[in-house]
Amino acid sequence: MKQLLLIPMLFFCYLGMGQSSIIGTPITIGNLLVAQKDFPTTLTWYKATDACTALGDGWRLPTAEELNTIYKNQTIIGGFNYPGSGSYWSSTVGKKDSPWQQNFENGVQTTNYYKFYAFFVRAVRDKD
Repeated sequence: MKQLLLIPMLFFCYLGMGQSSIIGTPITIGNLLVAQKDFPTTLTWYKATDACTALGDGWRLPTAEELNTIYKNQTIIGGFNYPGSGSYWSSTVGKKDSPWQQNFENGVQTTNYYKFYAFFVRAVRDKD
């Protein structure tokens, strides 16, 4: 019972403590604001969606198109946990309820993984 309560509590504490360090000074790419850093750990799609929303002020997962823009500008944006590697979640859901992910090593976007897999997360929001 204690373990079941501890895991959700750690997740919500994690969300509250790192908001300003994740957002930092957002990087502007076109009409998109990109958080300065990734979340420190990989997250399932559901947790990634919740974590971005918990940042407030309209922060969210990027669409597949926005994620590709982040990939193309990753050297300008910086702040990646593992630059040039790993896959990132998008908010765009494709076939069989599987969200699009993008591999930041080779730029390939796929829907080969389901929402319970854990990938990196970079929050975005629309520029006001």
